[in-house]
Amino acid sequence: MEGGGGYRYVRRAAGPSNSLKSMIKKAPAKRARTTGGAAVELAAVEAYLAGVPEPARSTLEAVREAIRSAVPADATECISYCMPAFRYHGVLVSYAAFKDHCSFFPMSAAMLDDFAEEVKGYRTAKGTLQFPLDKPLAKTLVKKLVGARVVQNKAKALARKTSKGR
Repeated sequence: MEGGGGYRYVRRAAGPSNSLKSMIKKAPAKRARTTGGAAVELAAVEAYLAGVPEPARSTLEAVREAIRSAVPADATECISYCMPAFRYHGVLVSYAAFKDHCSFFPMSAAMLDDFAEEVKGYRTAKGTLQFPLDKPLAKTLVKKLVGARVVQNKAKALARKTSKGR
């Protein structure tokens, strides 16, 4: 059965406290727990990249390697917002291919403002750094952006931890 807003769901037997709205909200969390293993996440990233045509695939693989060289050892790869991403105390950065460009998402619009001088040769939008399909971002730029995001995410995680302790 199809619901409004493009959601597709299958009606399940619902008890008195099991409303349709709560079933839809809970479904993604259950799916994440059952398929959230690192091997499955990595396979999803590999599948995404395998579906990207050249030259964008090689470009994204170069960006991926640059990100890998900059993230902490306990960071994980995943799919977030239907794009390959790295997670470290939350989503760190992601990247994707589009019809006429590739994009790097630092998951922080302010980050691109902070690095305005370094990104001035690239097309930017709110929270997005766009680059040609056949030319990856400079490895040094990726390392700077990822390093800054690691610091941000660590600070957010520490703030959450200390606020829970109050």
